[in-house]
Amino acid sequence: LEARYEMIGTAPAMQRLYKDIDKVAPTRASVLITGESGTGKELVSRAIHRLSPRKNEPFVKVNCAAIPRELIESELFGHERGAFTGAQGRRRGFFEQAHGGTPLLDEIGDMAQFAQAKVLRALQNGEISRVGSEQIINVDVRVLAATNKDLKQEVAAGNFREDLFFRLDVFPMKCPALRERRDDIPLLADAFVSSFCRENGLKTKRIDPSVYQSLAPREFPGNVRELKNVVERAAILAGDVITVADLPEDPHQSPFEDDDEPSPPSREPSAPGARPT
Repeated sequence: LEARYEMIGTAPAMQRLYKDIDKVAPTRASVLITGESGTGKELVSRAIHRLSPRKNEPFVKVNCAAIPRELIESELFGHERGAFTGAQGRRRGFFEQAHGGTPLLDEIGDMAQFAQAKVLRALQNGEISRVGSEQIINVDVRVLAATNKDLKQEVAAGNFREDLFFRLDVFPMKCPALRERRDDIPLLADAFVSSFCRENGLKTKRIDPSVYQSLAPREFPGNVRELKNVVERAAILAGDVITVADLPEDPHQSPFEDDDEPSPPSREPSAPGARPT
């Protein structure tokens, strides 16, 4: 397995996640992976695929949020030549490309509703049809879906099909935020620095323990992805040892957070009998 797809962490929240992966991976069950941005939802999906009977078949990631609305059906299910302007030849969609394997529908909460109906059909019957064709194509896929949205709220708001939600939510999994696993920060930081130095032909750099202490209280709303960016930037700036001086300032910290509470401004004493202004 490539290093960039390894899951790192020993915190209790991660241990529970590993157990869930081990339990669900051998099955055909659909899995809905939720969590904040940057928590590693794709890593979880790849781990499920790697431990499944489909591990030697394709793993196909589909970023639903990045595909324009007018192209989503063609990207997912393919198209025939002449199906629309610019369709110069037959194209297999992501579901066909993943036949026998595992498609990951990433950011599925952003998928257009008309495409949701076709995904539901593929999940229920294992059938798709290319744009511009009525021919039914059977596909054998084990669908994983990921989102940073609350799909229950999206269903209540009318933005997501309830029947598709229930079809995907057979086995829900949640990736913990970094603030829920702060004890993993040293492990993650070490791994990121080691990988960055190796990929860029740099001599391996050591992290001073004070760096871990400085990183621990940070909020990291971007979670593990943000931590990775921070330590990689520090690795670029540092010499042989990464120190606190190499870390960028915490952009989420108030400039007055570490200061004593400012005293109120002093006022000049008023002259006797003068009215206050």
